[in-house]
Amino acid sequence: MTKSELKVFLDEKVLQYNNPEFLETDPIQIPHLFTDKEDIEISAFLTATIAWGNRKSIINNSHKLMERMGQSPYDFVLNHTNDHLENLNGFVHRTFNEIDLTYFIRSLKNIYANHNGLEGIFTTHQDKDSLQPTISQFKKIFFELPHELRTTKHVSDPIKGSAAKRINMFLRWMVRDPSTQVDFGIWQNIDTSKLSCPLDVHSGNVARKLGLLKRKQNDAKALAELDRNLRKLDPIDPVKYDFALFGLGVFEKF
Repeated sequence: MTKSELKVFLDEKVLQYNNPEFLETDPIQIPHLFTDKEDIEISAFLTATIAWGNRKSIINNSHKLMERMGQSPYDFVLNHTNDHLENLNGFVHRTFNEIDLTYFIRSLKNIYANHNGLEGIFTTHQDKDSLQPTISQFKKIFFELPHELRTTKHVSDPIKGSAAKRINMFLRWMVRDPSTQVDFGIWQNIDTSKLSCPLDVHSGNVARKLGLLKRKQNDAKALAELDRNLRKLDPIDPVKYDFALFGLGVFEKF
């Protein structure tokens, strides 16, 4: 397959999957429950944080988390008391438990009170060409409060070699054009050209079969390689191909 043929093929797959039907089986349906910007951001960030493993389990547990927060995530983050935090007791998704969740809520409160919110951090600290260094800076700020060491594993750090799949997915949700009613486009001061594909087993395997990725591990170096090749296909919105790679891998077993 030539480069031009590959682009046509992938562009068709983007159109096939980047539409409202995608929401039916994807965790992005959770932030679509909300209309206020901060509710969307916080619900999206928490959902993305636990977005590994079985997709039905991710969605079910994300719904349970929103219920524990009274279906008002921003209000809960900003105005919670210790009594409110007891509502989180017993929450668990794989290795993410109530200890981690409680710290996440406290950290988010600090971020909205002192760092101009989630968007403020990523906008202020964005790099010229990529958001991967920004994610690393975000992690430093996120853990500036006293915390247990175990919780730090739930926020990836590209500088330490991670592909940061879940945060890159969250950033796609926040930044990409909302015209297809999938992503939200509520962060308008970050260019889509800086976004990176949420690299996981499915997208990585498909990318290798299509010649977009040679590195065997799904790590930061593999993400950089995939970024370079996807930006050749579309320098303005390279991460749109996440829909193609993910759809081919998950739905078509490509």
